[in-house]
Amino acid sequence: MESKMDSYDPWAPFEREVREHLSEALASLGISTEPSLETPPPGMGDLALPCYTFSRELKESPGEIAKRLKDLLEGRLYVADVRGAYLNFAYRAEELIWRALEVLSKRGEDYGHLPEREGFIIVEHTSANPNGPFHVGRARNPILGDSIVRILRAAGWRAEAQYWVNDMGKQVMTLVWGVKNIPEEDLPGAEREKPDHLYVRYYQEAYRRIEEGVISEERINYMLREYERALEEGDKKRLINHPEDSPTRAEEVREIVEEVLKGMDSSLRRLGVVVDRYVYESQVVEDGTLKRVIEKLKSSPRAGVEEGAWYLDFSDKPIHGKTKRFVFTRSDGSALYTTRDMAYHLWKLGRCTRALNILGEDHKLQSFYLREALKELGVPHLPEVVFYSFVSLPEGKMSTRRGRVVYLDDLMDEAVRRAKEEVRKRRCDLAEDEVTRIAESVGLGALRYNIVKVQPEKKIVFRWEEALSFDGFSAPFVQYSHARACSILRKAVEIPPPDPSFAEHYRESGAVELLRAISKLPGAVREAAEKASPHIIAHRSYDIAKTFNEFYRDLPVLRAPEGVKEARLALVWAAKVALANSLNMLGIDAPERM
Repeated sequence: MESKMDSYDPWAPFEREVREHLSEALASLGISTEPSLETPPPGMGDLALPCYTFSRELKESPGEIAKRLKDLLEGRLYVADVRGAYLNFAYRAEELIWRALEVLSKRGEDYGHLPEREGFIIVEHTSANPNGPFHVGRARNPILGDSIVRILRAAGWRAEAQYWVNDMGKQVMTLVWGVKNIPEEDLPGAEREKPDHLYVRYYQEAYRRIEEGVISEERINYMLREYERALEEGDKKRLINHPEDSPTRAEEVREIVEEVLKGMDSSLRRLGVVVDRYVYESQVVEDGTLKRVIEKLKSSPRAGVEEGAWYLDFSDKPIHGKTKRFVFTRSDGSALYTTRDMAYHLWKLGRCTRALNILGEDHKLQSFYLREALKELGVPHLPEVVFYSFVSLPEGKMSTRRGRVVYLDDLMDEAVRRAKEEVRKRRCDLAEDEVTRIAESVGLGALRYNIVKVQPEKKIVFRWEEALSFDGFSAPFVQYSHARACSILRKAVEIPPPDPSFAEHYRESGAVELLRAISKLPGAVREAAEKASPHIIAHRSYDIAKTFNEFYRDLPVLRAPEGVKEARLALVWAAKVALANSLNMLGIDAPERM
C-alpha cells in the first residue's frame, strides 16, 4: 500500500514491504512477534533478520529457520538471501534507482525534509547559570540541543528552543553581591571585552572571599530570601541586600543577569546555536505558579514535613542516591531549585505535545525527582531527557569556580586558528579574508561535528587531529565533499535535475551506491527526530560524503559521453543537496568553496 511518506522517502517502500512480508511469513510459522531488523555489514544487503531469536520457540537451528522464511517470501522491491543465522534483504537496484530519482525530482532542494506534523515540541537546552562564560565541559549541551531542534524541524515538527535561566540561585546571587560590593580595581583584567567575561571576575572574587571566610555565606542566603519575597510581593524596588552590604534593589538582579546573558548568547550565536526563548526562574515566582505548585505538593499523600522543611517520600522507588526524600521547601519556606524547575515544567508542559530536556549526566537524580514529583501534579505528559557525558580536553577536567577553566570562546578561537593553518596548507592562492571566512566555517563546523557525531551518553576527549581531519569522519571532510560537488556543478553548462528517465545511465556500482546512501537520508531524519539522536545524521552525512568521493573518483562526470554526463551531473546535484541539508540539520555551514 502506498504511503504519503513514499513521496518523501525512497527507502520507506522497501522497508515497509520487507516488514509486511516478514510478519506474514512469521505468522505462518506460528510466531506473532514483530520482526526486529538490523543493518548488516557492507556487502551483505540492506536489512537483516537475526533468526536465532526464534530457535527456542520453533526448536530449529537459526539457519534452517532463515531458509524456511526465504522460501515463503517473494518481494517486488527486495531480494532475500540466507547468510548463516541471518536472513538478509537487498533493495533491488532498478527499484531503488527509480524511486530515488522520483523523490529527488519532486522534493528538489528540500530533499531530506519530511511533511509537516501535528504537534509542538519544546527543547530545553544549555540553561547554564548566568554567572560567566560557557566552559568547554558544558559545550556539548547547546550543540546537542540546537542540533535536535534543527532535526525536529526537518522532520516536520514545530519546535522551540528554550533556555531556563537560573536567576534565583546561589551562584547568581554571589555574582550580584560581587558586582555591588567589589570595586573594579580589586579585580584582575578581563580576558575579553564581552559582558560574560567582564562579570565572571566579580563572581570568582566573591566566591574566593566566601571560601576564605572573608565574608559569610549567610549574606548571600539573606539576599536570596529577600529577593524571593520581593518577587512574591511584586516589589522590584525593594532592597534585598544584607545590612552590612551595599544597597541592592530586586530589579538589579535581572539587569545584571541579562548583561551576562548578552555575552553568553553571542558565544552561542557564533557557534550557530539559536535560543528562541529565555524563560526566567523569577517569572514562575512572580506569576504565582511556584506558590501553586508548593501548595499542591503539600497535599500529596507522599508529603511530609520535618523541622519546617517539606518533602515528598519516594522510599518505595528504586532511587540510587543519598536520600529517598525530595525536599521541595527549606525550613524557612523558600523553594529549592528543583521546585522552581517543576513550576517551569508545569508552565511548559501545558504548551507543548512533547518536551525534551538536554541534561548532563550529573543531573540524573535531580531529573528522577522532578519526573516523580510531576506525576504528583498530574501533568498531561512527562518530559523526555537526553543525558550526555561531558567533554574534556586531553589535558584533563576543568573547574568553573576558581578561574582554572578553558572557556568555549577559547575553544572556538583555537578551532578557527587551527583551521586557518589547514586551509593555508591547501589553498595558498586564497586572499586572507577568504581564508578567514573559510576557517570560521570549517573550524566551528569541526567543533560541532566532532561533538555531535558521538552518542550523547559516551564520553568525549576532544582531539584536534580528529576534529580537523580533511579525510576522516569529520566536518571538514563532509564540507569539502559539498564544496567539491559545487565546484563540479559550476563547471557545467547546464545542470539537469534528477529524473527517472536517467535510470538507464546508472548501471555502475558507484552510481547505485551513491543513490543508496542518499536514499537513506529521509529515514535517518525520521529516526533521529524520534530518538533525539543527532549522531544518526552525522553518520548519514559521512556515508553520503564518502560514497560521493568514491563515485567521483571512479566515474568521470564532466568528461562523460553526452547523456551519461547529464545523468551524472544530476547525481552530483543530488549529493550536494543531501550534504547541504544534513550539515544544516547539525548547524554546520555547507561552504561552496574551500
